[in-house]
Amino acid sequence: MSDSPRAHQPAPYADPYRTGALLGLVLLASFALAGRGLGASGAFASAAASSASVAAPAATARNDFFTEHLGGGLLHDWLVVEVIGVVIGGLISAALAGRIALRVEHGPRIGVTGRLASAATGGLVMGAGAVLARGCTSGQALTGGAMLSVGSWLFVIGAFGAAYVVAYLTRRSWT
Repeated sequence: MSDSPRAHQPAPYADPYRTGALLGLVLLASFALAGRGLGASGAFASAAASSASVAAPAATARNDFFTEHLGGGLLHDWLVVEVIGVVIGGLISAALAGRIALRVEHGPRIGVTGRLASAATGGLVMGAGAVLARGCTSGQALTGGAMLSVGSWLFVIGAFGAAYVVAYLTRRSWT
C-alpha cells in the first residue's frame, strides 16, 4: 500500500446531484423491470445459504433461515446479481476516472493502520445495524424511503445523525 501521490490527477468525482437523480432512475427501473427495489445485505445471506448447502446440505435443509435464502441457486437471486453488477460498475467507473490504485487514503493525523482499523470498525457497526434494522443502508434508505416506510425514514434520520456525530468526533484525523 502506498501513501505517495500519483503522477497524474484523477478525474473529479461525479456531481452528487446528477448522480442522485441517476440513482433514482436506477431504482425506478429496478421496480419496473425486476419488481424489486435495491439492496445488498440479502446477497450476503444468499451467499451464506449457498455455502452452507455445499458444506452441510442436510443441516441447511433443516434451517429455516438458509432455506428461505437458498432459492434456485446463488446467481438466481436478484440481489446477488445486483451486487456483482455494482462491483463491475465500480471498477469500470474507477478505471475511466483514473482512480484505480492500491493505496489507503487518510488524513495527516492518522496512519494507514488507524485508518484501516476505523474503516473495519465502521463496517462492523454498519453490518450490525443492518441486522438490527432488517436491511442494509441501501435497502432501507433507497427502497424503503421510496416506498415511504416510516421505519426506513427513521433509519435514515438515525444513520445521518450518527454520521454527523462521528464525523465531528473524528474530524481532526482529516485536517
